[in-house]
Amino acid sequence: MKIFIDRNKKESGKRAAEHGAAVVRSAIKSRGVANIIVATGASQFDVLAHLVTQDVAWNSVTAFHLDEYVGLPITHGASFRKYLWERFVSRLPLPLAGFHYVNAEKDPQRECDRLGKLIARHPIDVAFIGIGENGHVAFNDPPADFKTVRPYLVVNLDAACRRQQLGEGWFPTLAAVPKRAISMSPRQIMKSKAIVCTVPDKRKAQAVKNSVEGPVTPNVPASILQQHQNCTLFLDRQSASLLENK
Repeated sequence: MKIFIDRNKKESGKRAAEHGAAVVRSAIKSRGVANIIVATGASQFDVLAHLVTQDVAWNSVTAFHLDEYVGLPITHGASFRKYLWERFVSRLPLPLAGFHYVNAEKDPQRECDRLGKLIARHPIDVAFIGIGENGHVAFNDPPADFKTVRPYLVVNLDAACRRQQLGEGWFPTLAAVPKRAISMSPRQIMKSKAIVCTVPDKRKAQAVKNSVEGPVTPNVPASILQQHQNCTLFLDRQSASLLENK
């Protein structure tokens, strides 16, 4: 795992976007196409803001959506489909070759099956992800399922995860935060040829320390990233503040 620490989240997001874009360009140069995973949440604001400005042949790129709340309509302010349309897809200079949104409104298990078949045909070149306050990757809260080979799962959201969604301002009350979601599985994320993981803010410092310097364990889902051969972690000074080896 390579780690870059920048002064603030804007610089970190810019560096992550530039690094990821270079991976995408390399894939397009070698195969003519590229496949990516894009995440959401506050940690990805600056990443996506810079990613859409990169010199990439976006019409050669197919993108997959990382996770989504069960039962939440796309019109809801917290919908990750809405987020990705507004912050990524609609801002690209060229339309993507394809974007596979997660629609968990009515039949989440059927949606998992549909997406699983699609992603099996699109080996991922780079995954843009983050780490949650509870150490989750995507919506795989602790203890995460490190064994399942299913690409997408219906998962339960723990209290810490739901409090984070409330704290970031996506919902008016804790009771309004959904209790289930569709999430890409840890093993599917780990299949990506490269992982660009961006984690800003002081509130993520303990999760970063546990993920980077602790043991690999389902109780810290993001710790599995230690086992990836091409994972790059982009931090700001605050999120890196508890690391012993900076």
